[in-house]
Amino acid sequence: MKQDNRHPLRHILSLPVIVAALGYFVDIYDLVLFSIIRVPSLKSLGISGQALIDNGVFLLNMQMAGMLLGGIIWGILGDRKGRLKIMFASIFLYSVANIANAFVTSLPAYAVLRFIAGIGLAGELGAGITLVAEALPTGIRGYGTMLVASVGVTGAILANLIANAYDWRKAFIIGGGLGLLLLLTRISIAESGLFQTMRKKSVAGRGNMLILFSNRQRFLRYLNSILIGVPIWFVVGILITFSPEFAKALGTRGPVSAGNAVMLCYLGLVFGDIASGLLSQALKSRKKVVFLFMLLSLGAIALYFLQGEQSPRFFYGVCFALGFTSGYWAVFVTVAAEQFGTNLRATVATTVPNFVRGMVVPITLLFQLFRPHLGLEGGAIVVGAICMAVGLLALCSLEETFHKDLDYYEDPGPS
Repeated sequence: MKQDNRHPLRHILSLPVIVAALGYFVDIYDLVLFSIIRVPSLKSLGISGQALIDNGVFLLNMQMAGMLLGGIIWGILGDRKGRLKIMFASIFLYSVANIANAFVTSLPAYAVLRFIAGIGLAGELGAGITLVAEALPTGIRGYGTMLVASVGVTGAILANLIANAYDWRKAFIIGGGLGLLLLLTRISIAESGLFQTMRKKSVAGRGNMLILFSNRQRFLRYLNSILIGVPIWFVVGILITFSPEFAKALGTRGPVSAGNAVMLCYLGLVFGDIASGLLSQALKSRKKVVFLFMLLSLGAIALYFLQGEQSPRFFYGVCFALGFTSGYWAVFVTVAAEQFGTNLRATVATTVPNFVRGMVVPITLLFQLFRPHLGLEGGAIVVGAICMAVGLLALCSLEETFHKDLDYYEDPGPS
């Protein structure tokens, strides 16, 4: 891509970046809303006791399974039809699904709509990050993806505020309405120039996901891009989602709200995304920053389990620390987008974060497997250790991509 670092603020605050950030804002609102309203929504359907955890895991897994499928669908379409079309199509789908979710009266209907919403939620981030990475000059694209992620994760804060102020059904309607409002901006944004050039050239292998598996080196690059994000979703999917249960087991002196834990974690993620993005630009390295934040995350996880009989305020402070140290999400998604050529970039940038989110399914299943034998805390510690070890090993195998020119294509051949 031609270098153009004049007026960097004009590039960073361009319309594609702003709309991608707002799209991710609504995406995160809808993504975490279930974690916040899990208990009241299930209780209103007549579910109580241990079933709140079991059915909560089931519904969370349905949402994440939808995101796994959606990541594949939207990623392939993003390289074949365009980044912009996919970003708005995914917003439309999850917005409609969440409005419909407000009217469920049974667990099966709840599960089906969580699955459909998951498919929709899978497309926005990858398409938005790809669009931003391709639209900005090489030297400042990290700022753009940082802005998308840091603005986006504040959607969790709004989700908690709305869930506290309104009934859970109204919270779903508000989230869906915000997404539909965002669609009004679709007529003002241009498609990625790199994608338009690729389409004119009729480049081979556009959105052909099988290419990722036809070459051992390319497959390992793809797999490692996924695995470095696994520790983040251990934190969000286990430690934060089930924070009320962990707080009780740890002896916290007072009740802990899942909504407040999610809000504080995502507030930490905002500052973590900003810090990791700025540090990445300052050090001119993605890998060093991801490694540093993984080590900080390890410390925050240790503090979570060693905090003892503290106040709910202290527990929430640890949730904030967990969010901050997990705040390499923006850098992680940028690394995935930068690892591959234009003909596979949307496929990778969309599937990678959704496969990471979808890793909540095996993570929670492992947690459920270990919990009866090791207890709530012991099961979580073992699963967390596995996730952290896998993430660090994967990071060691990835190349540095900070200065990488994105104007190239992946060879569809197996060699």
